[in-house]
Amino acid sequence: MIDLRLLREDPDRVRASQRARGEDVALVDSLLSADERRRSSGVRFDELRAEQRSLGKLIPKASADEKAELLKRAEQLKADVKAADAERNAADTETQELLLRLGNLVHPDVPVGGEEDFVTLETHGEIRDFTAEGFEPKDHLELGTILGAIDTERGAKVSGSRFYFLTGVGALLELALVNAAIAQATAAGFTPMLTPALVRPQSMAGTGFLGQAAQDVYHLDKDDLYLVGTSEVALAAYHMDEIIDADRLPLRYAGFSPCFRREAGSHGKDTRGIFRVHQFDKVEMFSYVAPEDSQAEHQRLLDWEKQWLTSLELPFRVIDVASADLGSSASRKFDCEAWIPTQGKYRELTSTSDCTEYQSRRLQIRVRDGKQVRPLATLNGTLCAVPRTIVAILENHQQADGSVRVPEVLRPYLGGREVLEPVAK
Repeated sequence: MIDLRLLREDPDRVRASQRARGEDVALVDSLLSADERRRSSGVRFDELRAEQRSLGKLIPKASADEKAELLKRAEQLKADVKAADAERNAADTETQELLLRLGNLVHPDVPVGGEEDFVTLETHGEIRDFTAEGFEPKDHLELGTILGAIDTERGAKVSGSRFYFLTGVGALLELALVNAAIAQATAAGFTPMLTPALVRPQSMAGTGFLGQAAQDVYHLDKDDLYLVGTSEVALAAYHMDEIIDADRLPLRYAGFSPCFRREAGSHGKDTRGIFRVHQFDKVEMFSYVAPEDSQAEHQRLLDWEKQWLTSLELPFRVIDVASADLGSSASRKFDCEAWIPTQGKYRELTSTSDCTEYQSRRLQIRVRDGKQVRPLATLNGTLCAVPRTIVAILENHQQADGSVRVPEVLRPYLGGREVLEPVAK
């Protein structure tokens, strides 16, 4: 959530942010009104309580005639205090509910617009000319079948659409990717973490995933637990309700977990293969930093993602995501999109978001700097979303006979294997 004081001092900035997101601008005025009622009812309650305490001191000393009048006033005050307390609590509840619906403030450098209004910041690597090489590229599912690596038919039989098996070298390739990604993150100073895939509602809400993203979340009604769509949720809630000493920052974690997404609204999109699925594994970077350091940390997370994709020898571009395409918790977001030859376009492989103080305020995570205690900043960055990375590797490193060249960074994790060979039929 954002700082209420900032909302009071500069409501136009918040309105502009909501407008850029394509969200409800009227929410700002509703929140301002609720906050005013909260504060005024709080003042009213404090005044009545003070009068009640003063009256309590006068009654024992009053004469018989005065005491009757004072007791009558005390009875009225008791009712007034109760009513003021109820009004204060109702206004506070409304304020908090409205505040939780408000997205993070959009960074001023974010391009304004929808999904297609991003700005390309940089492009890396060379796109292969398969025509010049003399063959038509196969898509990842055909390659996965040739290699005995991907089985979507049995995935659908067992679990339904958008599920899959990774088999043989496909399973080994996932393990290689995860190990290589964790190795890079550990070398960069991240603490590796295996995180829970089930979290409580306050953890999910605290990271901002029960707002605009709620329709994409799996909920277990009987247990009132949520399946995470990213280990960001568990990593953000890891320090929930804690105060962290400033000399411990930055704290950097690399979480590995299964991820679950309904893919609501994606009907008909990416139905072939494993690019868009309901369950996948992912290595996620997560940072806790002082608020003034968040933009520099954001660039560092992006640099680590670029290092990773470069090590996989993939052609990719970096985009500055437009305002209406940001998640509610992100102030700014950079995506790294890899070239997918058979689609003839770049597709998102990794992303990194600066969430400023938005999540820490919701989760009550603060930093102690001397005598000052204040919210800190949180950031997240995907290092390796496994299925999409496999898609990019298979398609970009394929050879004419259906084999796939293994990037050098992965070879130590595949027993030195340089090529994934087709399986015998």
